[in-house]
Amino acid sequence: MVYDDDTGASVPRIRDGGLTPSARQEQFSLGFLRMIAAAAGCSVNEHATDYDGVDVTIAASADYLTWYCPSIDVQLKCTTQHRLLRDDHLAWPMERDPFLKLINPKRFNGALLGVLLVPENHDGWLDLSDEGLVSASRMYWEHSSKLGSIEEGRASKTVHLPRSNLFDVESLKGIMQRIGDGEGGSW
Repeated sequence: MVYDDDTGASVPRIRDGGLTPSARQEQFSLGFLRMIAAAAGCSVNEHATDYDGVDVTIAASADYLTWYCPSIDVQLKCTTQHRLLRDDHLAWPMERDPFLKLINPKRFNGALLGVLLVPENHDGWLDLSDEGLVSASRMYWEHSSKLGSIEEGRASKTVHLPRSNLFDVESLKGIMQRIGDGEGGSW
């Protein structure tokens, strides 16, 4: 029991679920992506590990010009570091090995890097009311083919995710359309 400071009466304390901040961010980024994918009519397949630099694969169950059921792999990150947000991009530092896996030109599926920017205080991540669910979070993305390369001997690289690449329902539909129409990694 916890005691109310004003009355001294004992009141039950509602406990937090106890996830660490990084585990909370990981779960929230997966949930955020799943909501966008569902609203876009896509399914999400999780991978047991992200050893290959992939957390999930998003798939459409539609017949496009070139392909039926196109899919794309996604490496997800989540941060409260608003200092990484610039006027025209989000600057995201990546370690060498995960970066090389993500940009590998021999990947069977194309890949995206998605970084979800959330408020520092997790209490501000969601607001649920009779009007609906609102999140102060937003995800920026970039196709792996546009992340560039890393210099030999460098341990990390900062990549830029354009602020114009906001991961929302319309952008995901556009991504799946480009893949399904056979544009591959040219975008």
